[in-house]
Amino acid sequence: MSRIQALFSRKKKNILNVYCTAGYPELNSTLAVMKALQDHGADMIELGMPYSDPLADGPVIQASGTRALQNGMTIEELFRQLSDFRKQIHLPVLLMGYMNPVLQFGFEKFCARAHDAGIDGLILPDLPEYEFEQEYGAIIRKYGLDIVFLVTPETSEPRIRRLDALSSGFLYAVSSSATTGNDKDFNLVKNYLQKLEAMQLTNPVLVGFGVKDRQTFEAASEHASGAIIGTAFVRALAEPGDIDTKTAQFLYSIRPSHRKDPA
Repeated sequence: MSRIQALFSRKKKNILNVYCTAGYPELNSTLAVMKALQDHGADMIELGMPYSDPLADGPVIQASGTRALQNGMTIEELFRQLSDFRKQIHLPVLLMGYMNPVLQFGFEKFCARAHDAGIDGLILPDLPEYEFEQEYGAIIRKYGLDIVFLVTPETSEPRIRRLDALSSGFLYAVSSSATTGNDKDFNLVKNYLQKLEAMQLTNPVLVGFGVKDRQTFEAASEHASGAIIGTAFVRALAEPGDIDTKTAQFLYSIRPSHRKDPA
């Protein structure tokens, strides 16, 4: 059983997956941010690989990616930083990014390095399902990585079931067909999430895009296994202060019950 599957087997609701950009706010911030997320109550980490043309990312995450690239973050540097991360990080960790830099790095080489580092899964939003089935899926499975596909409110029911069948780990339910970081009316999203819930899909569902605070996290989690927060956390990291304190304050604002008593 993978770390992702183990998480969903022991925890059925209110799973909090937090996105952070590798190499942000500083090149060597990656592990400090991941450790702070683990220490203060995140259940899973989605580690973004910065790219110059991130189609699905809103302005905040785009800016964090630009900063990370300026800091010198590359896939090679990322794997260098992750070489011993399992000595201190036990949460499930997924790499999120786009196909162009992965293909430039070498797809099988990328999967092999991810496996060797201890990465659990991949989210590649622009990986076509046909190419996944014909070529890349076998490589991903060879290295024991989970793969997460995305669905939107506009995705047809047959295609939702198809992407659910191709996914392992969980299914990423985008709250609307927009970029990350936009405000959402979760009363409107509710019908879509109820539809997914009623379909009794193979994979657990996590909701992303527009989840930014306690209210939206709880609304998104009502008809799913949990939610993914990205833009709001990246914005919090841009504020003055040390990484651990900023991360603690942000996560406790989402889930006050996870607050640790002062030492």
